[in-house]
Amino acid sequence: MRYLLLLPFVGLLWLPFYNGLLPSLFGFPFFYWYQLMWVPITALLIGVVYLHEYDAGDD
Repeated sequence: MRYLLLLPFVGLLWLPFYNGLLPSLFGFPFFYWYQLMWVPITALLIGVVYLHEYDAGDD
């Protein structure tokens, strides 16, 4: 389950994928809103992994 924490690294370290202006969202270039999109996704993934590890530790 800890492998889910690799998703933000892969998604954000692959710079040529999101190094552009289009498509824009509410006037923000793709480069900025793509990175900001990962903030809540990463928080959600950390929460999922934490809950899974916490439940596994109760055994």
